[in-house]
Amino acid sequence: MNKLVTAVSIALSTSLLMSAQATSADEYSACQNLPSHATLEEVLKHSIAPTTDGTIVNGGFELNMWATLVANDGTVCAIAKSGVHINDQWLGSRVISAQKANTAAAFSLNGAVGGLALSTANLFTAVQPGNSLFGLQLSNPVDPSIAYKGNSKKFGNKNDPMVGKRIGGVNVFGGGLALYNETGEMIGAVGVSGDSSCADHNIAWRVRDGLGLDYVAAGVGTPGDNIIFDAGNGFGHAECGGSVQAANDAVIAVCPIGDGASAGCIAP
Repeated sequence: MNKLVTAVSIALSTSLLMSAQATSADEYSACQNLPSHATLEEVLKHSIAPTTDGTIVNGGFELNMWATLVANDGTVCAIAKSGVHINDQWLGSRVISAQKANTAAAFSLNGAVGGLALSTANLFTAVQPGNSLFGLQLSNPVDPSIAYKGNSKKFGNKNDPMVGKRIGGVNVFGGGLALYNETGEMIGAVGVSGDSSCADHNIAWRVRDGLGLDYVAAGVGTPGDNIIFDAGNGFGHAECGGSVQAANDAVIAVCPIGDGASAGCIAP
């Protein structure tokens, strides 16, 4: 009897291990077309810095940031931070950056078939009380068992505990953008957080450009899935104070969509 119990236990353990390995492999295979953690971190650091001639700033506080890449199915593929320590940027923005990436992936469509790209900024007005998407921000909640799991010393590193998991979440202010390759295929999304939401959008725009994944087919903004500073527009976003429109205009001028990485978009 003991031999039988032992054999069954071994078989069960082996089956569970193989299942876990298969799940892990499936999760990570979703990330195979996305940039690495090292690339994301490097591009993020160059995206928060003004260009050498000072003409491109982000229209916010010019703070350190978090950035998250997710695959089309919401699997977290990489999380990076621009500062060295976790409190060099707002800690709460780590999860928010993942929310933004998940939202952009969840509410954008494959451009290879003419799909519509929606940035998180495009959802701001629509979810306000009385508007067409009111309540959307409460759908698809963040999974706290994933969001706050693990050793905080790993946050923002290659082995961040969120990597390989689906955190969920819906965020409805600037900073989340879908990613499109040169064929117009949607391959995931990026979310950034750590500054004003208007600056977050501009930084996300620069990060996407720096990654060369900005081949947006269609959107509600001008151009593509750009932020719209018009409260009367159904896809508008509130201004965040300061010269946010001027900052966005400057970023869009130097970081046009549809041409991959643009010279001068991010600081050298």
